[in-house]
Amino acid sequence: MSAIPRNQWYVAAYGREISHELFSRTLCDEPILFWRTEAGSVTATSDRCVHRRFPLSQAPSRLVGDQVVCGYHGFTYGADGKCVAVPGQTRVPRTARLTSYPVVEQDSFVWVWIGDPALADASRIPRVPYLDAAGWTTVSGREPLAARFSLLVDNLLDLSHETYLHGGYIGTPEVANTPITTEVDDEAGVIYVSRHMDDAECPPFYSRSTGLEGRIARWQDIEYTPPCLYKLHSRIAPVGSVPNPDGTDPDAFHVEVVYAITPETENSTHDFWAVARDFALEDAEVSAFLAENNRTVVLQDVEALDVLEKIIATEPEGYQELSINIDTGGLAARRMLARMAGARDEATTR
Repeated sequence: MSAIPRNQWYVAAYGREISHELFSRTLCDEPILFWRTEAGSVTATSDRCVHRRFPLSQAPSRLVGDQVVCGYHGFTYGADGKCVAVPGQTRVPRTARLTSYPVVEQDSFVWVWIGDPALADASRIPRVPYLDAAGWTTVSGREPLAARFSLLVDNLLDLSHETYLHGGYIGTPEVANTPITTEVDDEAGVIYVSRHMDDAECPPFYSRSTGLEGRIARWQDIEYTPPCLYKLHSRIAPVGSVPNPDGTDPDAFHVEVVYAITPETENSTHDFWAVARDFALEDAEVSAFLAENNRTVVLQDVEALDVLEKIIATEPEGYQELSINIDTGGLAARRMLARMAGARDEATTR
């Protein structure tokens, strides 16, 4: 059984990555071709010509207006994936059509529906409006991960590893030592994990970006919507500072950390990351610092998870992990993801 849930929305790219040029990315074991039409909308089709499977993203394939011409034999396709011309004959075979994928562009991401197009409901896409909203400044990137996507989910739902893996950047002793609370909303399909530190060391990631010194109140509120979107709502404030009853929080700095966790294959992942902040909005030095430091943290995760993937691939069958209290969010995510993957496999065998 595949561990990748189908009939789901996944982040395929940042909107800035796709222009009026052929662009390919493998998602959930499927090579997908993207381009932005002359009208500005994003289209997504299978990246294989129906004739001899030549990748349409591969030169000398090319765009002519809003049509893709295969660089091997000249089969030509419209933006909807339908073949409109073949070499040497006027009749186009009825079955000459690329798979077309539903696409939604919002909140700086390009989302693609992997599965039955009839089930694609754009209202199910979780929102992250602050990634491109007024009053926020965002830095972002993407790193390849040579490990299954579920390992990154485990990693992000248990932030106690910050103390050990990311010391000197984002981790402090209080992260590992502070208990968590976990809530699972099965109906909404969301997992919440919170860790509130009322008196904690300020790590360099926040001291250098906010200017705070000494001890801080630090909140980490995770909101994970399987399979793809992870949001970490971070609050950094002077010790003793609490939000006002009306929800305003003028004494605090707020950082929204977002990960889009998209399987490339069963054993590799696209690790999209973004950091949005509501302070120092025009400060290019702060942006550069957060971009560099968060990428360093991401690469530390990547290195560790790449090692884990190799170990898992070679370990004897039946190895039993030991789980503890800090794993409750990750274990809930595993159950939710297994149900999603199982529902897909059950549907395909009926």
